[in-house]
Amino acid sequence: MAASKDAPLVALIAGEASGDILGAGLMQALQVRYPGARFIGVGGEEMSAAGLSSLFPMEKLSVMGITEVLAHLPELLRLRKQLVSFLLEERPDVVIGIDSPDFTLPIARRLHAQGLKTVHYVSPSVWAWRQGRIKGIKRSIDLMLCLLPFEARFYEQHQVPVSFVGHPLADRVPLETDTPAARVELGLPESADILAVLPGSRGGEVGQLMPAFLDAMVALHAQRPDLHFVIPAANGARREQIQALLDTATDLPVTLVDGQSRTVMAAADVILMASGTATLEGLLVGKPMVVGYRVGAITYAIASRLVKSEFVSLPNLLCREQMVPELIQDGLTTDAIVESVSHWFDYPDQADALKSRFRAVHEQLRGGASEKAADAVNQLLEGS
Repeated sequence: MAASKDAPLVALIAGEASGDILGAGLMQALQVRYPGARFIGVGGEEMSAAGLSSLFPMEKLSVMGITEVLAHLPELLRLRKQLVSFLLEERPDVVIGIDSPDFTLPIARRLHAQGLKTVHYVSPSVWAWRQGRIKGIKRSIDLMLCLLPFEARFYEQHQVPVSFVGHPLADRVPLETDTPAARVELGLPESADILAVLPGSRGGEVGQLMPAFLDAMVALHAQRPDLHFVIPAANGARREQIQALLDTATDLPVTLVDGQSRTVMAAADVILMASGTATLEGLLVGKPMVVGYRVGAITYAIASRLVKSEFVSLPNLLCREQMVPELIQDGLTTDAIVESVSHWFDYPDQADALKSRFRAVHEQLRGGASEKAADAVNQLLEGS
């Protein structure tokens, strides 16, 4: 049964590694406020080390991709039912779902309907597409914890209780980027102009983007023979995929690195990258960038009708204006990439102005996300 507010019983549900890290940080911050707090739910190694009693291994929920989810759907539904029954029996003081909205929000809806306090940590991209989901979210939670300020504004507009807590990544990435040290670490030429190329972490992304990026690299090398390229491969399969493409282009000065994407970005002067969460890291290390994305024609036709956001990249969304070029779908051409990348090298004053703007955003996102999230949960608990 639920504990007293002096030593609350807190349930947390995380479904993947990033949520496990967020959950552990929140638990540690809650333990400062409530030394006797107990934690139950589902989490991984990080949350278990912080004191969570996990009902079952988090890895059972870590399923990626539509076909993989369909194959595991009966098991996922069984686990969700088991978790709901367990939490209704234990009746914790608060239930915190961490990301994984397709799994955690339906649980929150059932528990909220039974009188339990519910929180969701990390907003789904409801502000960008399928905005009608906001009605279901509003019925499911007592509080949304947002990592980004524009997300909080969206919830405020729809009268959903929300707290902007900042992004934990902004706390971990230093405000000052040591570019020379990053180049030494990666064995890159210290005085060359360097372009980091990040074609994504999934095979489909790399397949769509890397050929276009490679054509632009060849053209850039012809114009700028001293330009050096560095590419981080997310894993062994991506390394093989990228290397096979690089083998078709001779004499390109390229360094292919295993992982270390943040160090690669820190070492670069400019970044050419896939749209996605990595663009936030690019902003935090303070680098001018060009963002590209391309998907299948049918997927794009569907998505372009659903997406309501003016921008797709996080730097532009956070700055609320187009600070970096976005080359999407048919706009991702060799000429457009070359022109956009060259611009940052040719106009260093504009690159410096961008870095200054990124620094201001970095400072806004810093400040102890876990502590702010714990404060918001604390207020919810004490308000009951």
